[in-house]
Amino acid sequence: MKNLLLILGFLLLGVAPSFSADLDTIIRRGKLIVAVKNNLPPLAFLDSQGNLQGLEIDIAKRLASEILGSDSAIILKPVSNQERLQVVIDDRVDFAIARVAITPARQRLVDFSPFYYLDSSGFVTKNPQLQRLEDLANSRIAVLNGSTTIALVRSNLPKATLRGVASYQEALNLLETGEIDAFAADNSLLTGWVQQFSNYHQLPIQLGAIALGVVLPKGLQYQSLRERVNQAIERLESTGWLAERVNYWGLPLRIREMGR
Repeated sequence: MKNLLLILGFLLLGVAPSFSADLDTIIRRGKLIVAVKNNLPPLAFLDSQGNLQGLEIDIAKRLASEILGSDSAIILKPVSNQERLQVVIDDRVDFAIARVAITPARQRLVDFSPFYYLDSSGFVTKNPQLQRLEDLANSRIAVLNGSTTIALVRSNLPKATLRGVASYQEALNLLETGEIDAFAADNSLLTGWVQQFSNYHQLPIQLGAIALGVVLPKGLQYQSLRERVNQAIERLESTGWLAERVNYWGLPLRIREMGR
């Protein structure tokens, strides 16, 4: 009933509806509709010309090529963090590639592909003397309020002083004023940090594991779509394509865990 009302509304406005579809419908449509982020370099971001770039954009375009034969057969829809699952649940996109970690709670709402990137927690600092985990033993470290990184830092650095922050900008301000020594967060996002701020360096530390996957709709009607996406992700990993793109975007690669 929900989809029928949406279709009628679109038709009354003279607009073709565009929401999640089974594989046959996608093939007839000739376009994939994919939810992505646009503010998370180097995963997905707008370049200086206003074009979407990044690892997840590369994956989205490659899936369009795998499914429809052309990497331009795609419509990219930027979404907020709060929308990433809901747009799939509400059938507003075919799937999402928007830095979504695979968790049991989320798997009750949506399906996931095999992970395309194994993220982790790490550190950035502008102090050249901080190079290893041991160097941070008695440091002052900022962490995002409520993040899973907090428990990892406390476990590995029990004597460190942690300071909660509400945003990356707050952490940057504290680093610039010397009130903290390092900032702990997800390595994928810290990679974008050091690419933007050349006076910072990212420590070669990977705490924990955060598996990022393509968000796919549940339901028997989407089984063929899920199988096609899952097979494509596994092929991109086994051929080395994913590792090559991860390296291209400067992201840390956990080789043993990426290989299956």
